[in-house]
Amino acid sequence: MSKIWIALGVLLVAVGVGAAAFLGVFDRAPPATTAAGPAGAQRAAAVDPEIAPDDRILGQPDAPVTIIEYASLTCPHCASFHKETLPQLKSEFIDTGKVKMVFRDFPLDKMALSAAGLARCMPAERYFPFLSVLFGAQASWATAADPIAALARIGKTGGLSEEEVARCTSADAHLDTVVAQRLEGEKRYQIRSTPSFVIGGKTYGGALTIDELREILKPLVP
Repeated sequence: MSKIWIALGVLLVAVGVGAAAFLGVFDRAPPATTAAGPAGAQRAAAVDPEIAPDDRILGQPDAPVTIIEYASLTCPHCASFHKETLPQLKSEFIDTGKVKMVFRDFPLDKMALSAAGLARCMPAERYFPFLSVLFGAQASWATAADPIAALARIGKTGGLSEEEVARCTSADAHLDTVVAQRLEGEKRYQIRSTPSFVIGGKTYGGALTIDELREILKPLVP
């Protein structure tokens, strides 16, 4: 996996991040993720986010409003959002065709990178259910004595072979997409912590509550 760290360093320099930041990018403690809410929003680079071919989308692709979530699979605040708020968001806005949610990885550490790679090996229709499993069991696998072995057990439960788990959690080419998503989030949307959300051209930091999401979405949905 060393090639990925070298590539990440080159890309970080290209976007103006110093060597010190590169060396610490996956070893530093996770940033604070206190919910900022609508008042804490920052203007993002584009009002209509571009959907990439490899994006994972929850909801109808032609839904009029897009939410982009940047999250780390080892982030407790992200897990709380997925367990507590996402089900309400899904029932009120996603299942009704008003909103689609794009999940993009923003790994805060090497384990989050491996977990993201594992999830991306799942077929599209099983991707979000598998994310739910990872976030739901986060307290177990992320703090295990051997997190990779714990992830492997989850991956096998999801139908992956031992060889597939090894490739998905460590292959440079496979993980390049995850690294690229983090870099784009930092450069294009000024993502600095997880979870963060891009909605209507603005970036919101923190685990937004359903009430905050209703307030943000009200003027945007048809």
